[in-house]
Amino acid sequence: MKILVTGGAGFIGSAVIRKAISKGLEVVNVDALTYAACLKNLDVIANDHRYAFEQADIRNRDALDIIFAKHEPDAVMHLAAESHVDRSIDSPADFIETNVIGTFNLLEAARFYWLEKGRPQNFRFHHISTDEVFGSLPEDKTIKFTENTPYDPRSPYSASKASSDHLVRAWSETYGLPILLTNCSNNYGPYHFPEKLIPVVILKALAGESIPIYGKGDNIRDWLYVEDHADALLLVLEEGRIGSSYNIGGENEFSNIDLVRALCGILDHKKPKVKGHYADQITFVTDRPGHDARYAIDPSLIREELGWRPSVTLEEGLELTVQWYLDNESWWQPLLDREGVGSRLGLKG
Repeated sequence: MKILVTGGAGFIGSAVIRKAISKGLEVVNVDALTYAACLKNLDVIANDHRYAFEQADIRNRDALDIIFAKHEPDAVMHLAAESHVDRSIDSPADFIETNVIGTFNLLEAARFYWLEKGRPQNFRFHHISTDEVFGSLPEDKTIKFTENTPYDPRSPYSASKASSDHLVRAWSETYGLPILLTNCSNNYGPYHFPEKLIPVVILKALAGESIPIYGKGDNIRDWLYVEDHADALLLVLEEGRIGSSYNIGGENEFSNIDLVRALCGILDHKKPKVKGHYADQITFVTDRPGHDARYAIDPSLIREELGWRPSVTLEEGLELTVQWYLDNESWWQPLLDREGVGSRLGLKG
């Protein structure tokens, strides 16, 4: 199988590509190489004969048509997206252009390619989305997002992803394009771009700087190790029911403040400070506008239909993640100089 992966130089996309190559699949990576992309994520497979890279923007339909004709993929895994909520508050147009218009262009390029090939039955268009499209959950831990939860996006980012989800479903219903859709909980792990919560905490702690926590730190997230997510995505691509949606979650609910304290405790053990503890650096800052209170995914469907379960607990995954950042300063240090990284964004609301 040859897979066209959009956003393959990003955090989740690169994990999918590394996993796909390890499984013997062919991959074409299509990435515009925006600020959050890093081709070093793919150094371990960059010279593999089954891997090809095309620098292109999904907003450019002509470029997409050329890539489809050149590589003739059997499937598409669409991960290219603007994904940082804070940036979406400051610059919503970028999110609409990439996540909505870009997805439209990719759907049309895939549809015309699929038609030209005679509607092959094995073709798949797998759209990878987020649990943020469902909005916010109450405190009641028995209530979780399912595949039937109504959409209720609260930020420009989640609204743009909800829009792209609806487009994908519409292309299935209207044109018969064979689609799969997944919505995941918060990912973490190696190669996570250093503007997201977990790498921010680790790198701020190591630098001896204040560790910023939005509001009171009581917002709850469900955490999913990125390598487990990559496994689930490839499983859905290969065995999922066409036209279906699957929620992928780690079943690891933690409040932000508890998560940060856990990371600080791991750092205390792995790289002790000369004086005091990393948790002493925690600072509470102005909350993000429209900050959702709680996310939690019920992954029963993917577990029952496809037999998928996470391979690591949150505690194990955090240990692995902290150790990876301690061992890979040469990867993350240059990224700290990129636009906006390390600065507080998302206050324009």
